[in-house]
Order: sequence, then structure tokens, then C-alpha cells
Amino acid sequence: MARSSAGVVVAGLTAAALAVVGFLAYQASAAQDRRDTGADRTPAASASPSPGTGKAGKTDKKDGAERTALPPGSGTGERVVYSLGSRRVWLVGANEQVTRTYPVVPGAVDPEPGEYTVTSRTERVTGSDGVPVAHVVLFAQVDGTVVGFSAAVDGSLPTGAPKEGTGGVRERPEDGEAMWKFATVGTKVVVVP
Repeated sequence: MARSSAGVVVAGLTAAALAVVGFLAYQASAAQDRRDTGADRTPAASASPSPGTGKAGKTDKKDGAERTALPPGSGTGERVVYSLGSRRVWLVGANEQVTRTYPVVPGAVDPEPGEYTVTSRTERVTGSDGVPVAHVVLFAQVDGTVVGFSAAVDGSLPTGAPKEGTGGVRERPEDGEAMWKFATVGTKVVVVP
């Protein structure tokens, strides 16, 4: 009996250690994103919120700003859609209506196109560079690098080329808050090229 209990304890400690290592890898990724400088990673003007964007294939103009259409082939039902090529996110309700779309700044590591689910969330953490990060929503892991959405509390976005091995997809604070409210654990995330 004592030997069986010890095995359970070891298994529990191993699982906890793996969770901590994954979380710390994400923190390091997000922290490094902030250290890099240059202009090639700054997103275009924000189009959030975008109540005027509807079903896939449609765009409209509101207040003179063109809204970006939901990519075709991005799934169905309630989901987060993340376009690698457009560096953009769409929050899509169960009724297939886009509730918000906005540009993001990706890290160096991208997940493969496909369907994922939100695996964990952390409301606030401090990156290893000491910068507070909020609304962390994790959904993938690529070769040991955790990939997820987050926003710097101070509102800054990373600039310059991303450091190798980083997987943080940075959002503006207001977009990060919208993601936080929308993407609970288990929410579908569809990554498109």
C-alpha cells in the first residue's frame, strides 16, 4: 500500500513540474518578445472592435475603415480564428457572427494550421523581464514552446524580429481583455495560414 501511494505522489509531482515548466517557458517567450526592437513587427491600425464584419467572405466599411473578412475554411461554431499570414484574430460567436477582429504581433514559433482548444489561462503574470502581462490564453505547444495570446499591462507591443523560440502572440490590452472574456478553457482555436 505504501509503495502504491508513493507512486501516486511521484506522478502528481511530475505532472505539476511539467505544468510549471510549460508556464515558465511561456513567460520567457513573452518576455523576450518585449526585448526585441525594430519596426517590422508593429501591426497595422487596429480594426477592433468590428461589429460590422459578418460571415466568411464579406467585408464592409464602417467609419471609413475597411473591416477584414473572416477567412474562408476557418471552421464553424463559436471559435477564435488566428490567421498566421494576416497576423489577425477573429472572435466568432456561435451564430457565425464576428464579434471582434484585431491585429496581433506573433512570436517566432507558429503552430501548424489546424484546430486547437484553449488549454489554460492566467489572468496576470510577470514576465522574466519584469513586465506585467495580462490575459494569457494558451492553446498550443510546438517543440516545447508554448503558444498563446497575451497583452502587456502597459499596452506596449513588441517590435523587431522575434527571438528564436518565442511563442507569445501579443495583443493590445483591450483586445486581450476581449479574448479573456471570450476564450475560456476548452474554446476552439482555429489556426489558418
